[in-house]
Amino acid sequence: MTNRITVSLDDDARTALDGLVKRADKPQSELVRQALTFYAANYDAATADAEPNLEAYHQMLSSGEHVLLDVDFLHCFLDYVEDESGDPDPEFLELADKVSEYHAREYEHRFASLGELLDWLSFCGFLTVRATEGDTYHVVFPTESVKWFMMRFVELSAARLPFELEIEDGVSKVLITEVRRG
Repeated sequence: MTNRITVSLDDDARTALDGLVKRADKPQSELVRQALTFYAANYDAATADAEPNLEAYHQMLSSGEHVLLDVDFLHCFLDYVEDESGDPDPEFLELADKVSEYHAREYEHRFASLGELLDWLSFCGFLTVRATEGDTYHVVFPTESVKWFMMRFVELSAARLPFELEIEDGVSKVLITEVRRG
């Protein structure tokens, strides 16, 4: 059984449909059916406000300064720089600290609060920020090696920000409190 509907198209929709008809070499009706089915299957993604995240990812990746990295690769790298006792290689720490200090200069004018910094690092995929109370943040890491690495980074990269960090260490979680200077 075929159900018919009448649809009013604005100029943008008409242009899109005409372009799809040419590209797909299919009748309008079939393309509209496929489009509706696709939209229904992907409704959550289509209606979510992903634009800010997509724009941020685009800016990070297109500058060539950042790359997408599978989390397993990160774990491999961190495991590789640790010796048998689990201590990081001093040469690795020296280079990682240099990167952290560079970011401290960059972050000095970028972030005004610990929450902003943690949101950014969460967006980058290094940690998860859970329920917070006031200026205290419950931060969760996927592994112990990511935790030591990222906590070292957080402490060093926050050095020029207008607050101190109070840190309560757990096994895979950390409570970090922002304490304003002065």
